[in-house]
Amino acid sequence: MYIRPADAHRAHRPALALIAAAVLGCAGLAAAAAPGAELPTTTLTINGRKITAEVAQTPAERAKGLMNRFSLQPDHGMIFVFERAEQQAFWMKNTYIPLSIAFIAADGRIVNIENMAPQDESTHWSKRPVPYALEMRKGWFAEHGIDAGDVVSGLPSPKR
Repeated sequence: MYIRPADAHRAHRPALALIAAAVLGCAGLAAAAAPGAELPTTTLTINGRKITAEVAQTPAERAKGLMNRFSLQPDHGMIFVFERAEQQAFWMKNTYIPLSIAFIAADGRIVNIENMAPQDESTHWSKRPVPYALEMRKGWFAEHGIDAGDVVSGLPSPKR
């Protein structure tokens, strides 16, 4: 789940966490019940390996991310698309799938990859400002020999 960088320093405050969980939980229930609530997908390629990625492009889509899911299909993930390159922060509140996240520069180069544990509220940061983050099942990048410096092609353009 994405945390706005401006709010990341507050991510561990219990009262805010409870309020955020209640709001996002209600939003998640509404989205789950709404017809057509699924996100569009795109095909990305890294080192010849194709990925089907759901595209989270709005603030609400990015805030929900992969929360409240218990599995991912093989070679499937979620690409977070931001309006501009900023230092990005993610945590795993209400996320039950162990994930790895690749922070990606505007030119498609992976800046850094972080592993994240289910329901861990530690903040995982991009090492520099980036406009993209790609979440995959934990270990997916390592299993395919993908590391910082590799290029992701097929990235969607940010909405302006």
